[in-house]
Amino acid sequence: MSSVDYSDKIPNNVDLAGDRTLQRALERWQPGFLDWWADMGPDGSADYDVYLRTAVSVEPSGWAQFDYVKMPDYRWGIFLNPPEKDRKIHFGDHLGEAAWQDVPGEHRANLRRIIVTQGDTEPASVEQQRHLGLTAPSQYDLRNLFQVNVEEGRHLWAMVYLLHRFFGRDGREEAEALLERRSGDRDHPRILAAFNEKTPDWLSFFMFTYVTDRDGKFQLCALAESGFDPLARTTKFMLTEEAHHMFVGESGVGRVLQRTCEVMNQLKTDDPARLRAAGVIDLPTVQRYLNFHFSVTIDLFGADQSSNAATFYSAGLKGRYQEGQRSDDHRLRGETYPVLEVAHGALVERQVPMLNALNEVLRDDYIRDSIAGVQRWNRVIEKTGVPFRLEAPHKAFNRGIGTLAGARVSPRGEVVSEAEWKARRDEWLPSEGDRAFVASLMGRVVEPGRFANWIAPPASGINRQPVDFEYVRFG
Repeated sequence: MSSVDYSDKIPNNVDLAGDRTLQRALERWQPGFLDWWADMGPDGSADYDVYLRTAVSVEPSGWAQFDYVKMPDYRWGIFLNPPEKDRKIHFGDHLGEAAWQDVPGEHRANLRRIIVTQGDTEPASVEQQRHLGLTAPSQYDLRNLFQVNVEEGRHLWAMVYLLHRFFGRDGREEAEALLERRSGDRDHPRILAAFNEKTPDWLSFFMFTYVTDRDGKFQLCALAESGFDPLARTTKFMLTEEAHHMFVGESGVGRVLQRTCEVMNQLKTDDPARLRAAGVIDLPTVQRYLNFHFSVTIDLFGADQSSNAATFYSAGLKGRYQEGQRSDDHRLRGETYPVLEVAHGALVERQVPMLNALNEVLRDDYIRDSIAGVQRWNRVIEKTGVPFRLEAPHKAFNRGIGTLAGARVSPRGEVVSEAEWKARRDEWLPSEGDRAFVASLMGRVVEPGRFANWIAPPASGINRQPVDFEYVRFG
């Protein structure tokens, strides 16, 4: 592609048409992006007409326009929330100063690192979900998968815009590298470990979009506080789309639970073997999937003590979740925060400087929000009369980073021996048998209004369409 129509192909509110330098940079980058999409985007879907939501402006009338579109022709736009007049930096050492419209030289490397790390997660999740469309449980779910995929692609564009617009040659090189890494690749993996995990089945996908995309929400909320105004405005708009991704996950797991409980009541049993024979996912298996995805995701927040987190905050680059609603001095010098460690065979709290514990602060905010969703799942179960409750595992369970890395802690928060861990691991985390069983249920359902046996239909369709609407037209 030699040129790009910036008024149509890439809807934007950043004046692409008036910035020739940026146009040339994106013209060089876009063919590589389309090659990456053809290579690593949804498998076999290039000719499908999909009922997708497209953002064409930041106004309520423009950020969610629905129509059929082939995904390679999707209009990946670049949008920043409208500017806030006279916006000030409201935390850290620059508290009260005017927000930056350009990158301060002393913070250039750290800002680039933040943007690249966030940007790397976007194509990674598309790569992880590449083959899921081949086993979609319904057209409705297939369309939701594709919506998540194209919006992750748009979020990549949002980060690449910042790299190209504000970081010169370094930014261009980083933007190219975002297309070169691959999820799970031994030689060129994605930056964060959770984005190198496989997403082999739809229960994993629903857990990922509820649990791991919720990490995305909290990271974006922290970046939306940034003193670098273009980053703050970009991530605020991204949050409007991230909400749908979490809806896909929460409602998807809820529908799995609904269907399982229906069959439990029909058969009058909670025996996992009988339920599996009936073609539904038993509730203990759902719990083990939750334990795995929750524990892997909370590692994404980083080590419980981090000098980088302190630096990012003090420099005004990355705030806390809902920074403006907190009542402290927003500098945090002299403040402390509790972190966990294992001592003498038990979990104990230790107070550390809050500036160094900001990853833990964000992790705890995330955990509270996640638990609220688990309680909503429990209400789905309660309405069926089934006496079972899901629980989010303790934050020390199955950790791979920080002081709790490798600690042997049960989902209830009890420190256990290595022998007990090995003996009960398959009780707490998905076994090979669990994953093989869930995989055996994955068969594609493409007739509008039909759903696989293991999942209930949704209560309503997308954009006020009926549940049996033709969400995907196959080429």
